[in-house]
Amino acid sequence: MTAFTTIDSPLGELLLVGEETLDGVTLTSLSMPGQRNAPAVRPGRRRDPDRFADVARQLTAYFAGELTEFGIEFTPSGTDFQQRVWHALEEIPYGTSTTYGALAERLGVPRERIQALGAAIGANPLLLVRPCHRVIGADGTMRGYAGGVERKVRLLTHEGVLQPTLL
Repeated sequence: MTAFTTIDSPLGELLLVGEETLDGVTLTSLSMPGQRNAPAVRPGRRRDPDRFADVARQLTAYFAGELTEFGIEFTPSGTDFQQRVWHALEEIPYGTSTTYGALAERLGVPRERIQALGAAIGANPLLLVRPCHRVIGADGTMRGYAGGVERKVRLLTHEGVLQPTLL
């Protein structure tokens, strides 16, 4: 059965959706308010915060600066190409970033397919825990992020990739 819950975060309320297991859930989606193509809670899904206790604990620890690597089980989804790209995202260490071009090179994706790589990154259903926010433009600019570029900047600042700005 599919379960869901919401948790508060510095980025707004996060919607967690997962498939129930004997001891919790395997996460299928983590989305943010206003996110492009964010999943909606469909009829038949059951709110069950207890199933997400470990996921919520890890997210809380991440935002508190106490966790740099998630140990969350995911439910596989997406095409083979998307899964390959998403696995590469999981290998980008906390506190670092990479570029679309460098990621494409690492995966052996030809230059003419970088747009497909970007589309696969944009289709990531597990924002934050599968760190697509760590992929930036070659010139250091913040390219699209399904949760919004402002949140991408906040996440990269939280992780120490970007320096906070004084206003």
